[in-house]
Amino acid sequence: MKTLKNLFLDELADMYDAEQRIVKALPKMAKAANCEDLKAAIKSHLKETEGHVKKLKQVFQCFDKKAKGKTCEATVGLLKEGEDIAAEFKGSPAINAALIGAAQKVEHYEIASYGCLHEWAELLDNQKAAGLLQQILEQEKHANESLNELAHSSLNEEALGESNGNGSPDKPGTKAPGNPRRIVRPVGTSRSRGLSVKR
Repeated sequence: MKTLKNLFLDELADMYDAEQRIVKALPKMAKAANCEDLKAAIKSHLKETEGHVKKLKQVFQCFDKKAKGKTCEATVGLLKEGEDIAAEFKGSPAINAALIGAAQKVEHYEIASYGCLHEWAELLDNQKAAGLLQQILEQEKHANESLNELAHSSLNEEALGESNGNGSPDKPGTKAPGNPRRIVRPVGTSRSRGLSVKR
């Protein structure tokens, strides 16, 4: 009979694979961005993600298991979508907003997954594992908040000026066609422009 422990270890293997894939994908995303602040945010999260891989190995050890991955189909799909978006919007004023949207989809998947893993580790009465997973969860939340703040600071608005009708980008200060309130908005939980990023 499958138990919560089986479910936990299965999801843990899923995320171990996911984090390794994300480590490989983030440098490509940073290269595709043309905003220095966004590049810096992605590179910063790359270092955190490398740390997540190490922490997950420790979580496996907490359950006397050797770290192993199981193909995370969700992350495979999300990263493929991100690559396609980067290629489609390369050179466009919307490239940074597009990259943020793709990155936040990954972040939200990770936040949901680590939220479950943390809860399950506590139910399995493994406080060390729960603590490690809580650390990862908080870093994923902070990464999402950082992306949200970048999007709301200027990058979403920049995405509005894609065309002036003849195929060339709009000049600064000109109105974009269509509804000026239709902003490329990331998958965030708030429309506030005053988001604070926890350190």
